[in-house]
Amino acid sequence: MPRKIWTGSINFGLVTIPVGLYAATEDHTIQFHQYQRGTTDRIRYKRVNETTGDEVGYNDIVKGREHGDGIITVEQSELDEIAPGRSRTIDISTFVDLGEIDPVHFQKTYWLAPNSKEHYRPYNLLRRAMEQTGQAGIATFVLRGKQYLTAVRADADVLALNTLYFADEIRDPADLVGDQPEQSKPTDKELQMATTIIESMSGEWQPEEYSDTYTERVEELLAEKARGGEVQAAEAPPQPTDVIDLTEALRRSVDEARKGRKPAPSEDLSELTKTELDDRAKQLGIKGRSKMKRAELEQAVAEAGQGSRRAS
Repeated sequence: MPRKIWTGSINFGLVTIPVGLYAATEDHTIQFHQYQRGTTDRIRYKRVNETTGDEVGYNDIVKGREHGDGIITVEQSELDEIAPGRSRTIDISTFVDLGEIDPVHFQKTYWLAPNSKEHYRPYNLLRRAMEQTGQAGIATFVLRGKQYLTAVRADADVLALNTLYFADEIRDPADLVGDQPEQSKPTDKELQMATTIIESMSGEWQPEEYSDTYTERVEELLAEKARGGEVQAAEAPPQPTDVIDLTEALRRSVDEARKGRKPAPSEDLSELTKTELDDRAKQLGIKGRSKMKRAELEQAVAEAGQGSRRAS
């Protein structure tokens, strides 16, 4: 059972629903300690006074920042006193169309669950109502001494709470790309070819098909080093496409995509969903199918199907 990290209530209109907040995700990143090279001695950090070099106890440390010609320090108790919205509520101030929220605003996802069985009815009422309307409730609340802007929305079986970046925390992308020269615009032919590639690689969103291959490689690296084996380097990344070769690279990509979409004579595989294609590949005993893109999967199924027909 996940650990509850916040307890309070959701308020919309005159309805109050006691809820608990739970993390919706977990981090599987491999954690390392630090050691001195050639030894098994751990490296530790100390908090030291940069003037005297003496170690300073945690309780003797205060926060501060430069102000004018001096330093202003504050105690944690002073920060706690002015923390915004110290009540334990998520007050929905307005409902908006979920599709109107730009994904750049989304920060982190949490699950909200009712605190007791008698609160399931109003909880499910709010979830079903937002599910039917496609609306998300915009609210602010305080977690660990910080105020967050949030969007409360309906998920499959629970209410989800997404923390959002405030508008002034979003960088203007125009500052990154600036004024672009006329020759940077793609031609109609290039755009058509790029669209063909995208359409040929299109499929359904199935997150279970993807895995953290880098973490898997790190685990393999550690196991191989424990056995005293030799570490195999990964393939180098592809070189950037030269602007002069862009059209040729697109043309070859389109040709490869069309080959991948070629169906078996008796069946149009392009009509199948990626899940149906995966099931067909499993029946045909095709290996490595979980790492194949849709076009590759179609091609593998078509070729395996032709081979099985020839064999029969």
